[in-house]
Amino acid sequence: MTEKEKLTALYAQNSKHSNYQILSDRLSSIINREDINVRTRYEKERLNYIKNYVPVKGKNVVDIGGNSGFFSFELIDNGANKVIYYEGNKAHADFVKHASKVLKVEDKIEIHNRYFSFDNELEDGKVDIILLLNVLHHVGDDYGDSLLSMQKAKEEIIKQLNSLAGKTDIIVFQLGFNWKGNPKDCLFEHGTKAELIDFVTNGIRTCWNIQSIGIAEKNNLIVEYKPLNEQNIQRQDAMGEFLNRPLFILKSKK
Repeated sequence: MTEKEKLTALYAQNSKHSNYQILSDRLSSIINREDINVRTRYEKERLNYIKNYVPVKGKNVVDIGGNSGFFSFELIDNGANKVIYYEGNKAHADFVKHASKVLKVEDKIEIHNRYFSFDNELEDGKVDIILLLNVLHHVGDDYGDSLLSMQKAKEEIIKQLNSLAGKTDIIVFQLGFNWKGNPKDCLFEHGTKAELIDFVTNGIRTCWNIQSIGIAEKNNLIVEYKPLNEQNIQRQDAMGEFLNRPLFILKSKK
């Protein structure tokens, strides 16, 4: 089996979150799009916004819930010193491990096939940047206490986010509207961006400063994340739930 065939087979393994990320640019030159089924979550558009606000070169990064490694590999290719990747799904972690060898970046990425422990990880010292993208609304489902009520889950979301303030300088954070991804369990009464932003802002005020909030705007077929304003804070149902999720750049106060 060729390296391309191994990567394709690993990427194609089915799971709840399989095919959730596009491939990094260098992997795209190895694996043909025709050979895999990819459901984009606007990774490149989010990456462009992140790079505008977060200096990556020479930094140590933690990628929590890194899926198939798009952000990990792209940040390495944009000059990150090291990426520590956490992913509880074995198929994704195996794909990233093999891909790191094919891309010859094994020395740049540390792979952990487990769910990140907000209580116990990174006890050895701070890192520069943490990516926490669309993970915390899965508390009580993919990880954590399955008997949580929704109110307790919301409290846990804020607790876990704030627990990282002493472990990094910058966090890039995104949160889904629906608890466990279930549209019947919306975390906010009206499902608006304003409610989500208020929830985060009020919950983190003692631990984080908000550097920027990126909001997806769509012009014809082009999606671009732009700074929050009075117009783009309005929920756009036609864009779908994912593109309504704000993208927070937070700086630690600790």
